[in-house]
Amino acid sequence: MNIAKTLIIVGLILLFLGVFIYLFKPYLGWFGNLFGDISYKTDKFSLYMPITSMIILSAIASLILNLFFKFFDR
Repeated sequence: MNIAKTLIIVGLILLFLGVFIYLFKPYLGWFGNLFGDISYKTDKFSLYMPITSMIILSAIASLILNLFFKFFDR
């Protein structure tokens, strides 16, 4: 696969994800506010570590990529 085709596919995937997030943002309010997400705030410092949210996002991405490579493997 040449680089032009790869860039077009990646661009379309990013476009699809952007439209999905834009349309379903009210339904995704729970994401980033889960049990294991750490938030610490003081007057001059704030820290936010979305650990649980990133674990869930990583598992979903791994599942999608494994299915993609399984069905489109050469």
